[in-house]
Amino acid sequence: MRALVAGPGAEGLFAEVPEPVPGPGQALVEIHHVSVNFSDFRHMGRLPQGTVLGYDAAGVVLRAAEDGTGPGVGARVAAFGAGAWAERAAFGTGSIAVVPDEVDLVRAAALPMAGLTALRSLRAAGLAAGSRVLVTGASGAVGRLAVQLARRSGAHVIASVSRPERVHHLAADPAVEVVVGLDGVEPVDIAIETVGGPALVTAWSLLKPGGNLQSIGWASGQPAAFPPNSTFSLGPARSLNSFGDVAAPAADLAHLLSLVAAGDLSVEVGWHGSWEDLEDAKAAQLGGSVTGKIALKVGQVP
Repeated sequence: MRALVAGPGAEGLFAEVPEPVPGPGQALVEIHHVSVNFSDFRHMGRLPQGTVLGYDAAGVVLRAAEDGTGPGVGARVAAFGAGAWAERAAFGTGSIAVVPDEVDLVRAAALPMAGLTALRSLRAAGLAAGSRVLVTGASGAVGRLAVQLARRSGAHVIASVSRPERVHHLAADPAVEVVVGLDGVEPVDIAIETVGGPALVTAWSLLKPGGNLQSIGWASGQPAAFPPNSTFSLGPARSLNSFGDVAAPAADLAHLLSLVAAGDLSVEVGWHGSWEDLEDAKAAQLGGSVTGKIALKVGQVP
C-alpha cells in the first residue's frame, strides 16, 4: 500500500509499505483524511528513513478488533496513533472514536492531537470557572481549541496572537480578551503556552502565586532565557509543566467530537488538499500563512 514516509533530511516521500497487520486489540482503518501538526514537519528529519509519518487520521473501519473491543466494520472513526499517513493503518481501539454523523471526516481528522492537547493541558492546569487563563499562539490549532474549551468552563480567557491581522480569527467571542503580544496583560491563574522562547518567559512572569503554566509547544524556535531570580516568588508555589499526555485518547476524543457535533466546539481547517500536495502543505505550515489545521485527502477516497 502507499504511504508517506520519512525520507533523507526533512523530506516526506511516497513509498510502498507492507499492509498493516492488526493485533487483537486493534482495528484496521481505511484512511480518508489526515491532518498535519506543526511537529510533523519540524521533527521529520529526526525519524529513521522509511518511518510512516503522521498521527491524526479519520476514515472507516475495514476490520474490527478481534477481541471485540471498539467500533464495528463500516464505522466512521477518528484515530490517533503513529503511522497515520497511509492508505490503511491499524489503531488500538483505545485510540479511536466513532465520528458522529454531524461531523465530516475532514474536521474529525483535524481534531485528535490538537484537541487532546488543549483539553488535557487545561485539565492538568486545574481549570475552573472564574479562572484567568492566558493562551499564547491563540490563533493556532491548539490555541483556538484551548480558548473555546476554557470559555465553556466559565474562565476569563486572554488570547494572545503574534500579529494584528490574526485578531479577527478570535474576535467573534466578546467574552474573550484578544491581545497582540503580552504587554499589559494582568496576572493569570493558568497559562497555556505554545510559542516558547521569550513568550514562555513572559507568560511565567504573569502567573499569580499558585498558578500553573503548561508548556505545550515551541513554535518560535527561540531559546527561553529566564532572568536571575525570576523563578522565585513568595506565597503558594507557581509551577511550570511540560505537556504531552496523549495516552489512551478514545474517551476524550469521543467527548471532543460530541462537542463538535453539538456546535459547541469549532474545528478550523485552514488548508485542505490532496496528500499529493504535501510540499505545498509543508510550505504553508512552516511559513505561518495558515491559521487552524492543515488537512490532506488520502488517495482516491471519496
